[in-house]
Amino acid sequence: MTISRDYKNVGVLAMCQALFMSGLSMQIILSGLVGAAIAEDKALATLPISAVIIASTLTTIPASLLMKRIGRRAGFILGALIGLTGAAVACYALIISSFWLFCFGMFIFGINAGFAQYYRFAAADVAQDHFKSRAISWVISGGIVAALLGPELAKRTHDLAAGTPFVGAYAAIAGLAIAVMVLLAFLDIPLPDEAERLESGRPLGTIVRQPALIVAVLVGMIGYGVMSLLMTATPLAMVGNGFVISDATFVIQWHLVGMFAPAFFTGHLIQRFGVVRVMLGGTVLLAVAIISALSGTDLVHYWLALFALGLGWNFTFIGASTLLTETYEPAERGKVQALNDFMVFGTVALASLTSGTILYFLDWNAVNFAAIGPISVAVLAALWLRLKRRAEQVA
Repeated sequence: MTISRDYKNVGVLAMCQALFMSGLSMQIILSGLVGAAIAEDKALATLPISAVIIASTLTTIPASLLMKRIGRRAGFILGALIGLTGAAVACYALIISSFWLFCFGMFIFGINAGFAQYYRFAAADVAQDHFKSRAISWVISGGIVAALLGPELAKRTHDLAAGTPFVGAYAAIAGLAIAVMVLLAFLDIPLPDEAERLESGRPLGTIVRQPALIVAVLVGMIGYGVMSLLMTATPLAMVGNGFVISDATFVIQWHLVGMFAPAFFTGHLIQRFGVVRVMLGGTVLLAVAIISALSGTDLVHYWLALFALGLGWNFTFIGASTLLTETYEPAERGKVQALNDFMVFGTVALASLTSGTILYFLDWNAVNFAAIGPISVAVLAALWLRLKRRAEQVA
């Protein structure tokens, strides 16, 4: 494996990440508003984006095991094709104003998300050891394009089809899925060899007892879960407080900048300061987001909260993903990555479902109070691993 191939794969996967996340950010902005517009029970307004996350969670294990057999490129192309199908179903659902068919379309799209979540690992798995953390962070940095492109597309396409709101936006999401399939033709990742397909490595029960794996999964779950809890509720909370869609788009756009812009250097920070310190920094930023959100409901409070939330997600998620790569051998990566992403995105699905319910029956402050306990657990877990590693070094 040469450095030139490493960079080529990272570039292709970063562009795929950019386009996939652009479509996902459009759904984050619009799906709750679609739900509020066409659902009879407004408490179900966030169900469409939750359907994406639930489908993604259910797909993580079969997607990982399938790609172990057919390879990353074929798996990713299949996922994008399924995403295209989901976007088409959503368009038709909007034309006939069917909330449940729209949710079904979003569920289909979520299957694509279950494949796309492995972009970061695909880059790291074939990279040289010293390049792994940067490969993960640089692929995730493709989301900075999504921070600009997704909200802009949402703003320009949500009313494109006269008389049928939001159809234009979901047609644009279908176009993004097609572009991803074209890019994936240039991905250069070898097919798994016969030994890798057949060998399973250590029993999963042995692998999951590693302290590093426990902390990687836990911090990944909490960092992504807290981000989902707040982000899902934000557009609805803002519109409910008198803001317009363009205001919510502005806040989500800066949230996405916070999520992805630091990825250009997060890998370097991990190499310099260590993965545990970076994860701890992420938990501090998550706490800053909660403090800002609870300080008021002016535009600046939403902006700062969501920007800090994005930064906190970046440090916790990239840190946890990097830490996870230290815990398995090549033959074990399929099942370990599948377990990790099932746990992480299962938490994200629960958080997104809980978010809309808390906001509807209580308020925005209650959504934020719900995040304090999990953040505290993440801090304690990271500190425990740091102290354990120090003790091992002394011994």
